[in-house]
Parts: sequence; C-alpha cells; structure tokens
Amino acid sequence: MDSFIWGVVIISANEEWKALDPHLRGMNHRSYPLGTFVEGVIANRPLIIFHGGWGKTAAAASTQYAIQRWQPKLVINLGTCGGFSGRIERGEIVLAEETWMYDIEERMSDSWEALEAYHIRLNLDWLTQPYPQAVHRAALLSADRDLDPSQIPGLIAQFNGIAGDWESGAIAWVAQRNQTPCLILRGVTDLVDNSDGEAYGRWDVFAQATQRVMNDLWRHLPAWLSCCQLS
Repeated sequence: MDSFIWGVVIISANEEWKALDPHLRGMNHRSYPLGTFVEGVIANRPLIIFHGGWGKTAAAASTQYAIQRWQPKLVINLGTCGGFSGRIERGEIVLAEETWMYDIEERMSDSWEALEAYHIRLNLDWLTQPYPQAVHRAALLSADRDLDPSQIPGLIAQFNGIAGDWESGAIAWVAQRNQTPCLILRGVTDLVDNSDGEAYGRWDVFAQATQRVMNDLWRHLPAWLSCCQLS
C-alpha cells in the first residue's frame, strides 16, 4: 500500500528527466511499467516525481497510471516547448490554460469536431496569485512531432498558438477525464519561424536550453506548490 501522496510531478522527455538528475540524486529510484519514479517531500507536500516518457502515448498512459495508483490532489507537468518566433521568447514560461492536439486529421469529414474532442480548457481557479514566475497564460499545442515551420502561420491563426510540445495535450486530457486538477508549466527552449527551427539539426541547442529551463522550473516548484489552494 502506497503512503499518502499529495501530488505527482510528470517529467516527460528523456532530456528533461536527465536535466533533473542532480536534484534527484540520493532519492530512492523505483521502477514502474513505463519508467522510473522517486518519492519526496517539497513544500511539506508528499510528491511522486516520475518519468512519464515522450510523446502522447506514453504521456497518456503514465498519467493514467499515476492517477490510479496514487490518487493525487494535483497532477503537475514540468517541461519544455518550442516557441513561435515573434510570439514568445526563449526562456519564457508558458502556463497552459488550454491544450490542443493539433495533429488529429479527419479526412472523411470536418476535422474540427475531432480536434474539439481533445481540446481541454484547464480550470486554474485554485491557483492563487501572484505567481512565483512571470508566465504566459496561453494555449499549448501538442503533436507527435516537432513543429513544422510551414504550419506556424496556420497554428497561430487557428489556435492562437504561441508554443508547441509533444505531451501536454495528452496529460491535460487524461487529468480532466479523471477530474484531477492539472498544472502544466513549460519553458521555451528554442524558437521556430515559418522557415526553420533554430534547434533543428542542432541537438546541443535543445539540450543546453533544457538544462536551464528544467533547473529554473525545479527551483520555483516549492513556490508554485504554495500557490495551489486545493481542498
């Protein structure tokens, strides 16, 4: 029987998990079917910090596993995203108030109904201000692929997008289906415009920026937890 867990912190991509390794050393690492997790106490709240895996499939499966096993009051996702050049800057933090899975494409009829089926509006009324970091409250767009520069103008027009990732849409959808509050914070590691992405073909750009973003989010995590007023 697991002890009481207040919240679960999902770290999705391998590079994001790797970036937090120095902070998790000395903790007891345990395995679950999709990866590894540790248990700790931050801001007087018992937490599970676990590696959820990259992409929407792993994100959905690991989120459901965590909710069913630990029944947390809150699901938190800390991670990275690619920003739309001219809409946001590198290093800025997106606080997701909406998520879209924009790579759903229906060819037999209008795709909008299918897109809306996985569109999530996150209720953040329980999150008190002032926030511990400057954030952009905005929609995050998810797909099982990096942002296609040619699609950027359309994503801005259709979804008012400012940034994209691989997992947040699936995490938010599963959390809402389980009626579990969800906090998604993602920092911009690199920018993409309608011609190219500055990290495309340059893994080192993404890896170095991921270290900075994840360290920043981890440093502010206790203060974010203090903003969470959940019964």
